[in-house]
Amino acid sequence: MPTSPELRHQLLMLLNDGNAHMTFDDAVADFPLDRINDHAPNVPYTPWHLLEHIRRTQRDILNYIQDDPYDEMIFPDDYWPRRDLMAAEPEWTDTIRRYKEDLHSLEKIVADESQDLEATVPTSEEHTILREIITVASHTHYHLGEFAILRQVMDTWGPGHSE
Repeated sequence: MPTSPELRHQLLMLLNDGNAHMTFDDAVADFPLDRINDHAPNVPYTPWHLLEHIRRTQRDILNYIQDDPYDEMIFPDDYWPRRDLMAAEPEWTDTIRRYKEDLHSLEKIVADESQDLEATVPTSEEHTILREIITVASHTHYHLGEFAILRQVMDTWGPGHSE
């Protein structure tokens, strides 16, 4: 059965706009680069660590959807940067750029009318592409909410930000 255009549209909205969630671009907008390696109280990771985790997880799911054979990552080591790893502006920018590139690849999969989103991924009979797209969106939105709270706690929102 072909995937309906409405389902594709809703999935694209979920990946992009977040529907009831903050967008990725809104979450990272005007983040002060001198604070990307700071820690909020009682938080073992930095804002950059969190964005890099979102990016790595999204990339892994994209690989899971596309690659046969799929090279499984090890949790948590492959999904998070080392806690002692620090970023500078190039790493911050690279994380955001690579996140957006992989998101675009996922969007192309969803928008491709020849792609049956209810088909299983190449290396698993138990997971569908649809499930993996929803997992990416859910995971990203969960952590973007966390990122927004970190910004609030760390006082890194710019002037004019509304709560």
